[in-house]
Amino acid sequence: MFQPLDLTAIAGQSAKSTFKDQWQAQLERWYAHPGLYRWSLGNPLTRWLTRRRTRKLFDLMAGFVHSQVLLACVRLDLFRSLHQAPADLTELVRRTKLAPSVLQRLLLSAVALGLLEQRSLGRFGLGPLGVPLAQHEGIAQMIEHNHLLYQDMQDPVQFLSNAWQGGMADYWPYAHANTAALPDANGVNKFTRYSELMAASQGFVVQEILSSYFFSEHRCVLDVGAGRGRFVSELAAHAPHLNFMMFDLPPVLALARENLRAKGLSERVSLHPGSFLDDPLPRGADLITLVRVAHDHPDAVVRQILQKAYDALPVGGTLLLAEPMAQSEHQGGSDEASVDAYFHFYLLAMGDGRLRTPQELMDMMRAAGFTHVERVPNAMPIHAQILLGRKSKCLPLNAGKSVN
Repeated sequence: MFQPLDLTAIAGQSAKSTFKDQWQAQLERWYAHPGLYRWSLGNPLTRWLTRRRTRKLFDLMAGFVHSQVLLACVRLDLFRSLHQAPADLTELVRRTKLAPSVLQRLLLSAVALGLLEQRSLGRFGLGPLGVPLAQHEGIAQMIEHNHLLYQDMQDPVQFLSNAWQGGMADYWPYAHANTAALPDANGVNKFTRYSELMAASQGFVVQEILSSYFFSEHRCVLDVGAGRGRFVSELAAHAPHLNFMMFDLPPVLALARENLRAKGLSERVSLHPGSFLDDPLPRGADLITLVRVAHDHPDAVVRQILQKAYDALPVGGTLLLAEPMAQSEHQGGSDEASVDAYFHFYLLAMGDGRLRTPQELMDMMRAAGFTHVERVPNAMPIHAQILLGRKSKCLPLNAGKSVN
């Protein structure tokens, strides 16, 4: 059953119009004036701004075509193929079996988007945006996965009316627990399918964590929602002194066991099957990690997870939470904030999770009892932002005080 998003409460805010509201309303009136467009184009000081906004509006309209050009290049394996060596149209026709006039349109579109480049002798090679797609398999898998989202959103208004009934929600095994273990149309267990995708696409998030946080003070890490163990495996190689505990649903950890054995990590990692909806988290770790977990769930579940993490940690223990997060209100309209639009709809299609700002998550962590809650600066916030909270060694200042 679909659950509505539990967005940030706005109760208690002033109903009076603010100066910002009045200024924004005045700007809207100026933008709507029929002569402003002609004047701005005729003025060298404002022409660039009008052109930029027109281009951004066109990009919004053309965005679906751009995404389909990207998907076509992935499905035709152009990025990996051209990473080996540039090729001309004749050679690419032979590889793809497409008509020359049709393939040429795709190639030129990919050039226009920076995915490919035209080289000498009529050849095509990788552009700056195509290189990562040739090197990181997880990106290509997510592009293919997003095709489910585009199918669900063919009628966006209908999608908003019944978002949790499409192909994306069916892909996520946690959304339909009673059918999660059933195979899909290709005979693949849904836990296997989803876990493989999450492991393949988690690399950038893992690198953000490993390059931004020092694990030297810890001895044992409990990874909650651990999946097949991609994060644990890479952290184990990064910090050889650590031991690990992994907590996830039994079918998921069954997949993780084979992965850990293949990597020689069975002795350093203990598996703890369970559901954080019904079971307490195991004790014994001084660091608990939540990597791309919270945004998959509604607020009530996130508060429950955070409280269980607090209860499972020893005094002085640490919680590390890492996932994509929303930009703050004052950043709306920025290039970084535009990423939020994708995650808002992606998470809506996946189930009943949502994108939260760092401040919202930090407030939830404090409500669970964590102190010294802070953000860890990292180089690429688009992949994930990182929050830390401590289970304080000291009692809160108001502990033991009576209430009159």
